[in-house]
Amino acid sequence: MPNWLEIVLRTLMAVAVLFVLTKLLGKRQISELSLFEYITGISIGNIAGYVSLDVDNLWYLGLVSLIVWVGVAVGIEWWTLKSKKASNWIDGKGRVLIREGQLQKDMMKKERLTMDELMAQLRSKDVYRVADVEFAVMESSGEINVMLKKQYQPLTPDMLGWQMSDEREPQTLIMDGQVLDAALRNSGKDNEWLKGQLKRYKLKPEDVYVAQLEADDSILFHLHDGRILPSENGSKPADRIQSLTRQLESELRRLERFSRNENDRRLYQHAIDTLQSGIAKLNPNSGNK
Repeated sequence: MPNWLEIVLRTLMAVAVLFVLTKLLGKRQISELSLFEYITGISIGNIAGYVSLDVDNLWYLGLVSLIVWVGVAVGIEWWTLKSKKASNWIDGKGRVLIREGQLQKDMMKKERLTMDELMAQLRSKDVYRVADVEFAVMESSGEINVMLKKQYQPLTPDMLGWQMSDEREPQTLIMDGQVLDAALRNSGKDNEWLKGQLKRYKLKPEDVYVAQLEADDSILFHLHDGRILPSENGSKPADRIQSLTRQLESELRRLERFSRNENDRRLYQHAIDTLQSGIAKLNPNSGNK
């Protein structure tokens, strides 16, 4: 067999074996690596290169070496899962670099981390003042995770006491002109409903690149020509008003629930009734809740 053909076949075999062994090692090998996983990745790559290119008659021993490396890696991962001490020793453990806005200089020295490097990592998290940080820890992977002090954290609906509706996963109903029947069933819709939505915008399935059903049961069509239907600018004012009034109604119901006296409760209920009446006038088919 010519050498070039032998190298082609051995390379293809090495790729196949490497793919199978990497699947065995798991997704951690292609995400944030620990020290041992980093060493394992380099070693396996070198051995695969040897198997592919070395013209030595004993090249097949490289496959044995690959299997041994993967076996050791899997064994150590199992060991670190069972033993916290082993995990700390092999993978390392996180070190607190900032606590309550104060730099932990001794920990920075242990990690051999300069102030410039720390500030660069903080800036990557949109943090520019050390004093704003409640807690910052360097993980075993080398990444620095940051928790801001309460007063500097972004506002959330929970902080404001807002009652938010549950979010649902958008369902992709059409992809590259093909209707996805399984997704359509999961969404609780049927083909007749989808045909009605397509007819509304004078579309055929083959005109659509992607169609997604949103959490509020509205459907968004991304067309092959780059258009999006319905466009945000083309949405009806009544639809926008309904969305805003529903948010306001949710807040009024929360306030009604926590009313301190009967008079306040009646005022909130009257406001809710007024909102519902307004929604009904905008869309006669909506009805009262």
